[in-house]
Amino acid sequence: MPLIPEEPQIHESAQGPRATPASGRSAPTPRPVPGPRSAVPPRPGPPRPTPPAQRTPRGSSSAGAVAPPASGTPQLQLIPASAEGALDAAEEAVDLLLDSGRSPEEILVVTTGEQHPWAAHELSFGEEGYWAQHDARDDVFYADALALDRAEARPVVVAAVNGGDVSAGLSLARAKAGSLLIVCGDPQRVNEMLGAGV
Repeated sequence: MPLIPEEPQIHESAQGPRATPASGRSAPTPRPVPGPRSAVPPRPGPPRPTPPAQRTPRGSSSAGAVAPPASGTPQLQLIPASAEGALDAAEEAVDLLLDSGRSPEEILVVTTGEQHPWAAHELSFGEEGYWAQHDARDDVFYADALALDRAEARPVVVAAVNGGDVSAGLSLARAKAGSLLIVCGDPQRVNEMLGAGV
């Protein structure tokens, strides 16, 4: 009599993809999307610091300073960050803005150097879909500073100074900010640019 191999046992706790949902249609394959988050429950972790607008300066008198708005210019806030840490600082600023009650569609995140991972991901599917998300104005939008000629102004612009043409990037970011411009970057470099009339 031939030997019959044992059937593999599948434990109830084993998880796997479902070929078809309950309705009988094929389930769409979800694609991971880094980047913008709508106002959903915050990530687990340590307690969040106070929102950017309420932070007090650390270190030098210029770091973290909030400039009073002149007529027609946005309020300016500086969050100290290295070029390598500017994207993380911008993400934290966006989270804090959302936590403080800002609507996602009010926020535009600008990078002066390398693109934000969300923008790079969405652009990999084509510019048409990427800009359609901008035009829908229903979420935080991430853009390269040099592509801002196509972007519409939003009440809040968060600029990540992560390399590139910082002067041009900050000038374009300021032009797109309605009431608040948050700049995440090296305080000395940013203040030099802003002092030069960026």
